[in-house]
Amino acid sequence: MLDATTRSGGTATAPPRATATELTVPTVAPVLPTGLSARCTRALLSPWSRLSLLLALLMAAASTVLLFHPQRLLSDGWPPQLGGAAAAVVFAAAYGLCTVAFVPRPLLNLAAGALFGSQLGVGAALAGTVLGAGVAFGLGRLLGQDALRPLLRGRWLRAADGQLSRHGFRSMLAARLFPGVPFWAANYCAAVSRMGYVPFLLATALGSIPNTAAYVVAGSRASAPTSPAFLVAMACIAAPALVGAVVAWRKRHQLRGR
Repeated sequence: MLDATTRSGGTATAPPRATATELTVPTVAPVLPTGLSARCTRALLSPWSRLSLLLALLMAAASTVLLFHPQRLLSDGWPPQLGGAAAAVVFAAAYGLCTVAFVPRPLLNLAAGALFGSQLGVGAALAGTVLGAGVAFGLGRLLGQDALRPLLRGRWLRAADGQLSRHGFRSMLAARLFPGVPFWAANYCAAVSRMGYVPFLLATALGSIPNTAAYVVAGSRASAPTSPAFLVAMACIAAPALVGAVVAWRKRHQLRGR
């Protein structure tokens, strides 16, 4: 039943809005563990801890190479129980690990030619090249990128990082085709940049074919240094080095003029 004010045309007072039943649920921020084990875990997973682990792994690998002298395979020969494709597969795996440990690729390519000949040697050397580059890239990306990217402040460092990040495939292809940049340095520089994994491996595989094949052929014909195949291989080794030196000299003057 309406009250007198409403019946007489007055203004009725609306009942108060029922806000008491509306509950506001506060947003609770996740509480991070603060115990000793949690602090130790965060410290171990920090960028600088991972970079320290990477450096320790590389130093251990280089020390192992210095202790075991893998170049003895050239004088002592490959283990006699291995032969053919199986020996090439094992050599490719050893090749990849040796490149991660800073063993120069020309020495490994010459060894591939001396042990397996031209055709099988080229296949084993290229497989080892891609394997070693992939392992180094993965280690650098996982353990070193977060710590090293904030240090890219110099003009040349930022220019190299921008080139690798924006034009990764063609930049890495040029670095593999023209010698001058050490293999391990190119791997870890690419890992610190924002280059993709697939373009890096594809550019490494394609760009390493001429130089690798030249060294493998030279190694397979090292016993006949006056043969046409050996002379052509040496010319294929010298020509990219000369072109790379000229290009680097011209780029050096352009950078100074900026």
